[in-house]
Amino acid sequence: MAKVTLKTLADMKQSGEKFASLTAYDATLAHLVNTQGVEVILVGDSLGNVIQGNSSTVPVTVDDMCYHTRCVARAAHDSMVMTDLPFASYATEEQAVISAAKIMQAGAEVVKLEGEGWLPPIVTCLRQQGIPVCVHMGLTPQFVNVFGGYKVQGREEERANSMIQAAIDLQAAGAAMLLLECVPNDLAREITKAVDIPVIGIGAGDATDGQILVLHDMLHLTAGRKPKFVKNYMQDSATPQEAVARYVAEVKDGTFPGPEHSFN
Repeated sequence: MAKVTLKTLADMKQSGEKFASLTAYDATLAHLVNTQGVEVILVGDSLGNVIQGNSSTVPVTVDDMCYHTRCVARAAHDSMVMTDLPFASYATEEQAVISAAKIMQAGAEVVKLEGEGWLPPIVTCLRQQGIPVCVHMGLTPQFVNVFGGYKVQGREEERANSMIQAAIDLQAAGAAMLLLECVPNDLAREITKAVDIPVIGIGAGDATDGQILVLHDMLHLTAGRKPKFVKNYMQDSATPQEAVARYVAEVKDGTFPGPEHSFN
């Protein structure tokens, strides 16, 4: 696989080819994911749950994200590396540039922010500084205390319409990608059609341009109840490498996600 860039993903969207994304937080797992043809590795603030054992992503810091990004970047020779800006690290344009610059210097090629209508000025500011941005919409874990829990977003018509408009506005502001989490299939399809930039889904049906899962979830390494959108790829695989390869193949042929992994 040639080195994946934003142009690679844009060309894949244009041609209708699906792309696969997974999280990784260290060099060993980044190497595993990279060698199985995953286009995008996300150094997610989900490491707060998966690695640190916290109940949410809120405690994660910029320094945490920089450390794990450096680890992943050393092994992600072909995959594109995207890293989350953690909780309350991009409240203003100035703060966003400082936080994002540290993470880019650690090895990220794209930064991911959570939010919608209030983000366009920050997205534009980062773009002007040469920092590509993916905007995470829908269920945004950093806002779990505002939402009152992990709930599907966009089922009401007014909320759905506001998300569609936010996606259009964020693209106009310079966003390079969008990520939709826990939104109804039809809404994800509308947003994906409404923008020219690639859209990644997690619990957002099969109409998005790409899919993402937390690696530890799909390898059945995390304890407790799994979200509806997670599929256990180790169930029929002998090795983690086989599991990741199956995931990539099912994303590309449209087998994953199925109706059982989606919301109506």
